[in-house]
Amino acid sequence: MFAVMKTGGKQYKVQSGDVLRIERIAADAGEKVQFNEILMIGSTIGTPTIDGAGVQADVIDQIKGEKLIHFVKRRRKHGSKRTKGHRQKLTLVRITDILEKGADKSGVKAAIGTGSVSAAILAAMKPASNKPARAEQGKPAPKPKATKAKPAKAEAKPAKDEAKPAKKAAPKAAAGADDLKQLSGVGPALEKKLHEAGVTTFAQVAGWSKADIADMDEKLSFKGRIEREDWVKQAKKLAKG
Repeated sequence: MFAVMKTGGKQYKVQSGDVLRIERIAADAGEKVQFNEILMIGSTIGTPTIDGAGVQADVIDQIKGEKLIHFVKRRRKHGSKRTKGHRQKLTLVRITDILEKGADKSGVKAAIGTGSVSAAILAAMKPASNKPARAEQGKPAPKPKATKAKPAKAEAKPAKDEAKPAKKAAPKAAAGADDLKQLSGVGPALEKKLHEAGVTTFAQVAGWSKADIADMDEKLSFKGRIEREDWVKQAKKLAKG
């Protein structure tokens, strides 16, 4: 008598005494296991399996298959290469009995692949049902708790005019001051610095000596601009009008 059984995603035609290399199952050497997915026994064909049928076998050893080399190369200018080796984990078994009926009551440990998950583990992994228990189905849903509104703060925000400090007024030029922006390279910023240093007229600039120029360069960080722009000559012409 022969049987066609399924394990590890593969089908095997077996007879009593056959030695098979199958996908690894969770069993130790010397244990007796039973395969319950039987597709055919003799002339009896399952739909898709035969209820109550089974194939029993003794585990001889846990082994590894031949080494397989997986080589990948990308045909590019800077293509990559990758080499991997693999040895499939297998179980060596010897078929002992073929049962047409009563396999579910034999008490022999079922053969479970290491890559598969048993029905008991699947049941444990299922999330708990969201449906309420029968005793609680008639109970009304709890009312949501009302949240207390926070009291408004008594302190009012300051007005925009009060929050912002008043801007400092720019220092005005003294009466009778000349427009120093007529000097080469002098803008509003430099004119303001000159006013702060007490220089307001062309006559003052025209009367500068070399020591005064050096002192003003250092004081205002002009870095030689007074001599480069020749402010003294320009101030003399502007002072004459």
